[in-house]
Amino acid sequence: MILFAAHTVGFVIYWAMTNQMAEMLEWGKTWVSNVAGEIAAVLALAMWVTSSYRIRRKMFEVFFYTHQLYILYIVFYVLHVGAAYFCMVLPGIFLFVIDRYMRFLQSQRRARLDSARLLPCGSVELTFSKSPGLYYNPTSILFLNVPSISKLQWHPFTITSSCNMDQDKLSVAVKRLGNWSQNLCQEISSSVDRLEVSVEGPYGPNSSHFLRHELLVLVSGGSGITPFISIIREIMFESTKPNYQVPRVLLVCAFKNSADLAMLDLLLPINDTPANISQVQLQIEAYITREEEQPIADNQKLLQTIWFKPNQLDSPICAGLGQNNWLWLGAIIASSFIMFLLILGIVTRYYIYPIDHNTEEIYHFSYFVLWDMFLLCACIFLASSAVFLFRKKENTIEGKQIQNLEVPTPTPSPGSCFRNADRELESLPHRSLVQATKVHFCARPDLKRILFDCKASDVGVLACGPRKMRHEVAKICSSGMADNLHFESISFNW
Repeated sequence: MILFAAHTVGFVIYWAMTNQMAEMLEWGKTWVSNVAGEIAAVLALAMWVTSSYRIRRKMFEVFFYTHQLYILYIVFYVLHVGAAYFCMVLPGIFLFVIDRYMRFLQSQRRARLDSARLLPCGSVELTFSKSPGLYYNPTSILFLNVPSISKLQWHPFTITSSCNMDQDKLSVAVKRLGNWSQNLCQEISSSVDRLEVSVEGPYGPNSSHFLRHELLVLVSGGSGITPFISIIREIMFESTKPNYQVPRVLLVCAFKNSADLAMLDLLLPINDTPANISQVQLQIEAYITREEEQPIADNQKLLQTIWFKPNQLDSPICAGLGQNNWLWLGAIIASSFIMFLLILGIVTRYYIYPIDHNTEEIYHFSYFVLWDMFLLCACIFLASSAVFLFRKKENTIEGKQIQNLEVPTPTPSPGSCFRNADRELESLPHRSLVQATKVHFCARPDLKRILFDCKASDVGVLACGPRKMRHEVAKICSSGMADNLHFESISFNW
């Protein structure tokens, strides 16, 4: 943005010094358009200002809607720089348009929402049906859109389920913070039979690199615990494999209130998936920073599970191109680009050049760029739509198979196993989870002592939560006082 501003202001000063201010309003027929460049600079400035941390976190709607101007920005930017410079940025724009259009096609299908777990802390876990062929790694995210709340807003949320443990389910955790999430929780708790939800994704890392460590230390603050839920679930699944060594896990989590301890309930899946947490060497150190003692259990809300009625119009979440999606994506990229080059060559040879060569009329400079952008988008839309529709039949068959599965009878959940531990230890997984948890009231974790006391040759340290906490963990790991600590940060700053 600094370079854009210097470029724009520099030309304005030059035009003012040479008495050529009329150049600011010139849209030349034989050269680049100054007006288009000025419009692009204004659009870029608006997106840059609204992407500041305070606006992005406190006024997400302003940030989100302003950034939809990127389409106009690209159009006017290309009109300003011309066809030659457009070719220099063509690979990036080309791949972005393919990605964005494939996401658009995927989001047109309504996802089948099976259930919602309402936690006493105000968070909610949404569980969707998914195709068994859909694969993702822990710490992945999923974009959600609820038309009844906003038809345009898409919000990213962390996936809490394990792709291997939950073959036909996918869960995300939503913290009740902003207006959108508050409206979502209110709508779910209002006894609705069905909720229309569209999704994009999931998106995430390519590998589960955390499995290579001997000891895994997960440091979280508040809602930063959500990506670690999927990691622990994945370790629970890997522990069931014979002769497979999984890392020991130390989860250090800090919450403001004891009600937030209900987030630990999400470590156990909602469905009947086997989750033998007793096979995992798991230790949980939970710190409650604003309460001196545990509140009376009778005054606490219970965890509640809501089941939604299935609808024939909904379908399980699946990869947009189904199995072997990388192969099909490569086919889209190759075929659309070759199609673009061929059609562009035909248009240039038989429509643009004859005007320049056979008549005295000069073809408008901006029309070259408009042709490039139009043909690029048209070829991408044709190739992507053809492959997507071709693969849609297979995804539909998988969806019908999943929809025929029986849906459990709507029943309330027994409640938080931590705040009602004396009454609700009837299952082995819950008992093991409570026994592995130690709660500290009115205290904050001594991160330096905890990390330096880790006795293992290879300790993976993952931190997620407030920026100050993540920086503190990073500083401890990089201090050089312990050679066995390997740090990685997970940030929610969108």
